[in-house]
Amino acid sequence: MTERPGWLPPLVLFETYAGNWERYLDALYAFFKTDFVETVPLFRRARLALKRHPIIKGKEATFWHLISTGSGEDDRLPDLRRCERIRWPRPIIEHADETIIRIWENERKGERRICLWLENQEYLVILARRRGYVLLWTGYPVTEAHQKAKLRKEFEARKKADAAR
Repeated sequence: MTERPGWLPPLVLFETYAGNWERYLDALYAFFKTDFVETVPLFRRARLALKRHPIIKGKEATFWHLISTGSGEDDRLPDLRRCERIRWPRPIIEHADETIIRIWENERKGERRICLWLENQEYLVILARRRGYVLLWTGYPVTEAHQKAKLRKEFEARKKADAAR
């Protein structure tokens, strides 16, 4: 990874909370709440919304998608690398038009998704287009070489297709 942009907050480390999961979870949720519940950010002038349901332990589905991994809503497990980056989605969304962020649209499971990849920090934010707003879907570290190659290929293909129009 290269130097972190000045607008990107530092990681929120588990060790800072003396390894106490409940305190850490409360702190993570407080950051999430500040960034996405108490204020509503915009993505290119579109209102950003959250996937609220299912609400688990009083916390929105989007929160759990940002801090955990798993195929189903009921079997997600905390991922410390995701947790550490809880403060990253909002500034990445707000700086989406900077050249440091690769941005493109794709289709996943029949839905239009917007990918915001801060490649030099190995982090990807996924938004879903809705009528009249954009939904924050998830965000996660991209560290595996095959994942990075796939994203680069997808980005370049979309850029090429857009240029041909």
